[in-house]
Amino acid sequence: MIRPVVAGVDGSPESLAAADWAAREATLRGLPLRIVHAWLWQPLDVPLVQDRDAEEQAARAVLRAAEEHVTSRYPQLTVTTKVLPETPVVALTAEAERAAVLCLGTRGHGALLGFLLGSYGQQVLGSAKGPVVSVRADESEGAARESGEVVVGQQGSPEDSADVLGFAFEAAALRGAPLRAVRAWSLPPVYTWSASLALADASGGLEPFEREALHVALAPWRERYPDVKVLEDVQLGSAGQVLVEASPQARLMVVGRRARRSPIGTRIGSAAHAVLHHARCPVAVVPHA
Repeated sequence: MIRPVVAGVDGSPESLAAADWAAREATLRGLPLRIVHAWLWQPLDVPLVQDRDAEEQAARAVLRAAEEHVTSRYPQLTVTTKVLPETPVVALTAEAERAAVLCLGTRGHGALLGFLLGSYGQQVLGSAKGPVVSVRADESEGAARESGEVVVGQQGSPEDSADVLGFAFEAAALRGAPLRAVRAWSLPPVYTWSASLALADASGGLEPFEREALHVALAPWRERYPDVKVLEDVQLGSAGQVLVEASPQARLMVVGRRARRSPIGTRIGSAAHAVLHHARCPVAVVPHA
């Protein structure tokens, strides 16, 4: 089954930027583009005049505008559109499961993430079973970047980061771009002197261990993508801070999100949260085991 690149749109400039990014991604991957708009007729239990037909026509107009936007720029691209009769979270989460990539627009910085359709985007990011890319409408991000790195955050074991690294290496290969693999590390909250820390200190500190962990995690992907130039970057600091600092030179940032639910719902993790707030480039969030 062919898995298309999917863009969720709502008529905003941000969602048009997401559709444009999705069209470029579909072109790179040789895949069709599917543009969707979630609209569910919900009569209000208040004394307001509602016109179901007019609202449905407005929903279809959102799709037509997005389709015209991308087909004028990518005339050879196969594009389909669909109004999804579901709530946005349900509709977009289901689309992410069937898509190669789901693209959403984001409204930029702030104390609350202003993703497509308000807070719905963050809920989709926290529950989607496939990669979700957030794209800003800023000119520097809406236009295709002709140069720049793909930056990926690597954490945990090689098994933990396999899906994230696989997505990042593929993205770099498709773009002919170098890949910067970033591993951030920090000392324990309470730095207690122990035999293991003494051994690490005698060996030159903890950083060599972190460099070795990154090198081991990257090894199978270097072998699979030998043409991708890889830069290994190990830094002391929080993962979110280190990745945000790398974003101005990036054409795409790739971060992981553990695919599990917390007792209070879905979570995207502190590193993903930081880059979605502050990174100056599109951000791909990839769920992993």
